[in-house]
Amino acid sequence: MAASVAVSDLHLRLADRADLDRIVATYNAAIPSRLVTADLQPVTVESRVPWFLAHSPTRRPLWLLLERDDYRGWLSLQSFYGRPAYDGVAEVSLYLDPSAQGRGMGRWALGTLVDRAPSYALHTLLGFIFGHNLPSLVLFDKLGFSRWGHLPEVANMDGVMRDLIIVGKKLST
Repeated sequence: MAASVAVSDLHLRLADRADLDRIVATYNAAIPSRLVTADLQPVTVESRVPWFLAHSPTRRPLWLLLERDDYRGWLSLQSFYGRPAYDGVAEVSLYLDPSAQGRGMGRWALGTLVDRAPSYALHTLLGFIFGHNLPSLVLFDKLGFSRWGHLPEVANMDGVMRDLIIVGKKLST
């Protein structure tokens, strides 16, 4: 197991356009595992520009996770369902560089995001996690997310049908 990280060495920085290459590289590194994304082929930086531009530092931020000043991953808040009645709800995404996994960085990053979420006028956070992604399910559970939905066998991952678990957390506002 990798060594734990010193929390004092971690911080979040808002991503800028120059960071998109490494954000995409981290995302693409996760695709072959068939554990964290429903994309089956690598995505291009160009294809992710609209996604990047949909983030806003004041409303739906996209952060880099840094250890000291070394990049370790990214996390974001994305609008849920795109209708005004859901403005207080956001989907959480968290992707770590493989070298950062198992060191407590994901827990720190998700905990920090939960603490900051009310400042973005959010009352609810959601996560969409494959049922076989036990590390992510355990992580979200440890931070007070509950299982709110189970969509059985909705993702075809190379001929293997996978469940999607929806986790949620109500926030103190």
